[in-house]
Amino acid sequence: MLSIVGVLLRSLFNRGIESPQALEEHGISVYASIPLSEWQKARDSVKTIKGIKRYKQSQLLAVGNPTDLAIEAIRSLRTSLHFAMMQAQNNVLMLTGVSPSIGKTFVCANLAAVISQTHKRVLLIDCDMRKGYTHELLGTNNVDGLSDILAGKGEIASCAKPTAIANFDLIPRGQVPPNPSELLMSERFGELIAWASSRYDLVLIDTPPILAVTDAAIVGRHVGTTLMVARYAVNTLKEVETSLSRFDQNGIQVKGVILNSIFRRATGYQDYGYYEYEYQSDSK
Repeated sequence: MLSIVGVLLRSLFNRGIESPQALEEHGISVYASIPLSEWQKARDSVKTIKGIKRYKQSQLLAVGNPTDLAIEAIRSLRTSLHFAMMQAQNNVLMLTGVSPSIGKTFVCANLAAVISQTHKRVLLIDCDMRKGYTHELLGTNNVDGLSDILAGKGEIASCAKPTAIANFDLIPRGQVPPNPSELLMSERFGELIAWASSRYDLVLIDTPPILAVTDAAIVGRHVGTTLMVARYAVNTLKEVETSLSRFDQNGIQVKGVILNSIFRRATGYQDYGYYEYEYQSDSK
């Protein structure tokens, strides 16, 4: 009986964030509230084979269902970023996450896609050299990826791979190295960022979650703007505050949070900061 009470108490005091206001009341800016896409959920291409997650090539939501409410929210984020990055030191944007499995790569890849649709040249760099899978999501190979370049096995000038989306290139993670953090601390990583920044309108970096490993704190020293993804009803306010504190300790300012995968509750979806209005073009 006592153990059951303990579990109930822990669940009561460790509830995930259930509204953007819960963050804003603590002085944390929310740059976007992205609803859970039922279309994406229905077409989830993750398969489990002998306990290993594998991804087959699939359309990004921004391409397969561009009128989805999640994509409309990401377009709104695109607009907010335009102004947020005006005073930044460079055109490099880092998206990090609080913890694993919160949809960070989903946000990152679809954000890159919607920005590229405005005729901006976008480069997405997969800095998750441990578990990154953007090359599978976007249908490119993983040869001469980031880890290979940083280890001196590939050339910076030929590292970017075109995707099926116009104006959207990718540097995949490469082969899984034994020392990802050390590779990110090398001078060659700084050279790569400088090269990319001079050739693209936007460089978007997908990093591992800050509460899992230190990689994002290393990458953050090279970027002009940092945003952090948290998952609705999963990540707690304490986790977000701890994550922000870790960045602050490393001299990195996080501009704000993207609250991802907001879903309906019986009490009403609009109570959580996102209004569901369909606004599609006439078919005439």
